Amino acid sequence: MRMTDRTLELDCGKPTPTFSQRLAAGLAPLASLFRVFRNRMEINALHDLNDTQLRDIGLTRADLTSAFLASTFFEDPSEHLTRSARNRWRLSSFLRSCEE
Repeated sequence: MRMTDRTLELDCGKPTPTFSQRLAAGLAPLASLFRVFRNRMEINALHDLNDTQLRDIGLTRADLTSAFLASTFFEDPSEHLTRSARNRWRLSSFLRSCEE
């Protein structure tokens, strides 16, 4: 028998997930929900800051309000705040570069 006549059958089927992988996949939606709730609580705490402190982190009171109004209860409003702060920073950087 020649070497080219021999074939090796490999079982390339999908491996079954382990218990810990199945547990992690099952708990992922719960962890995501917890993260959204925690972020909402932290953003709610931002209302305690004064306007100067909010400006230092690149936000305004209107950003806080619009973040809550733009997202449903199960959506994360922190993405909206991050986008607002980045846009405001880009605009101010552009204006400063135009002044020079």
